[in-house]
Amino acid sequence: MRVLIVEDNARLAALMSKLLLDNGQVVDVTGNVEEARAALCLVDYDVVLLDLSLPDGDGRDILNSIRQNQSKAFVLVVTARGDVVDRVNVLNAGADDYIVKPFSDDELVARIRAVGRRPHQIRDGALSAGNVRLDTGSLTLSVAGRTVAIPRRELSVLSALLSQQGRVLRREKLDKAVYSLDSEVTDNAVEAAISRLRRRLDAEGATVDIIAMRGIGYILTERASC
Repeated sequence: MRVLIVEDNARLAALMSKLLLDNGQVVDVTGNVEEARAALCLVDYDVVLLDLSLPDGDGRDILNSIRQNQSKAFVLVVTARGDVVDRVNVLNAGADDYIVKPFSDDELVARIRAVGRRPHQIRDGALSAGNVRLDTGSLTLSVAGRTVAIPRRELSVLSALLSQQGRVLRREKLDKAVYSLDSEVTDNAVEAAISRLRRRLDAEGATVDIIAMRGIGYILTERASC
């Protein structure tokens, strides 16, 4: 999943970012309303971790913008405001969940995985094609029922391709799905990740193909049975 952290406490933002990166997410970090709005204009995020007290405004303004623009992003409010009235107001404004600081690492990861399994994003918490299945909650890949170890970057590529199964995923969208905004992406980085992913899937007997559409992007399809 692609996650946007909106948090002005640089230390806390860095800790959350590392935690999510270690759990296989693609993460961008912004520290104020202006930066968050700019990032949301560039990228379709799966989850937004949103602080309410920001130096240039209220996080609820960002929440309102997300909902007015009919974004499908899940919004998890992360704030020190623990009053029941605050929680009710933010949930009524369109937030999907609410977590009060301080929180444990396990709780944050669990809540992100929980929203990732909700029906309007992925019906059963999994993406699949042929005999390939990616559990988006546990970030576990299986091929023909066997669990397969996979590096984070290849997992992000596969997740993006599976979510667009049978349709061309344009190169620029794949870049955005796999790399954070401050990453240095070389010209052949995506091609290299695709190549490694193909070899891994072939070695496991996966019944899917990843086809390059020259100058456009990639498409993942189920392999035709003989």
